Amino acid sequence: MAVLNVTDDSYYAASRCIDIDAAVERTHRMRQEGAAIIDVGGESTHPLKLTPTPEATEMARVIPVIRRLANELDCPVSVDTIKPSVATAALWTGATLINDVSGFRDAEMRALAAAADCRVCVMHMPWAPYASHQAAKYPHGVVEAVIRFLSQQIDLLLAAGVREDNIIIDPGIGGGQFGKTIAHNLEILQNLHRIKGLGYPVLLGVSRKTFIREILDCSIEESLTGTLALNCLAADQGIDILRVHDVKEHMDVIRMVAALHHHEVDTPMPV
Repeated sequence: MAVLNVTDDSYYAASRCIDIDAAVERTHRMRQEGAAIIDVGGESTHPLKLTPTPEATEMARVIPVIRRLANELDCPVSVDTIKPSVATAALWTGATLINDVSGFRDAEMRALAAAADCRVCVMHMPWAPYASHQAAKYPHGVVEAVIRFLSQQIDLLLAAGVREDNIIIDPGIGGGQFGKTIAHNLEILQNLHRIKGLGYPVLLGVSRKTFIREILDCSIEESLTGTLALNCLAADQGIDILRVHDVKEHMDVIRMVAALHHHEVDTPMPV
C-alpha cells in the first residue's frame, strides 16, 4: 500500500503532494514501482497535530485526486479518513477501502461501510482522535490491549453488517495520537503472530515513524533503512499489507523475502 499524502503538514515532508496533477503523477510512478493499493489521505496524523482538519478542507484535498485515480489506475484506491462524510464522498468517487485510524469508533462510519459493502481497515488507537498525545497506559500489556480493542471493533463492524471478508486490521504502530512508546511499538512488532492470530489480514504502517528515528538517532530523511529492516521482518512473518512511502525499495524487500521462501510474490489481495 503506497501512501499519498495530499496535505501540507504530513510528518514526512517529501510525501506531501498538494497539487492534483503532481499527486496523480506520483501515484502512477508508485503504481509502476509495484504498489498494489493507493492510500489517499487529506488529514495528517502528525504527532504534534492538536486540532482536526476542517471537513471541507479534507474533502477538497482528497476527492478530486481520488476521482482522477479511480479513472486512470488499474488498482484499488483507499481513503484514509476518520470522517463519515469524507468516506462517503470518496466511495462515491471511486475509493473501495476505508482506512480509519480511529478504529471505526463512529457508528455512522460502521453503517456506511456495511451499506457500501467496501473493504475496511480498523486500526488500534487507545482513545478518540485528538483526545491525547501522551503515551497510553496498558495495565495488561500493549499487545493484549491491541488485541482486545481490535476484537471489540471487529464485533461492532460485524454487528453493523460489514462482511467478515471485508475486514483488515492494523495494530496502530506510532506515538502521538497512536499512544505508544518506543517499547510499546517494539513489543507489538515482536508479537505480530498474535495479531495475525485474530484471523484477519494485517496491515502494518511503520514507514519513517518517529520511534525508528529515535532508536537510530537519525533524521526522517535517513530513516528508510530502519523502515526497511522492520518491514523485512514483517514480510517474513506473513504480514499481508505494508503501508509505505518508498515503494520501489519495499518491492525489492518483498521479492527477496519471497525468494527465501521459494515462491513468487503473491498476487495483491483484491480490494
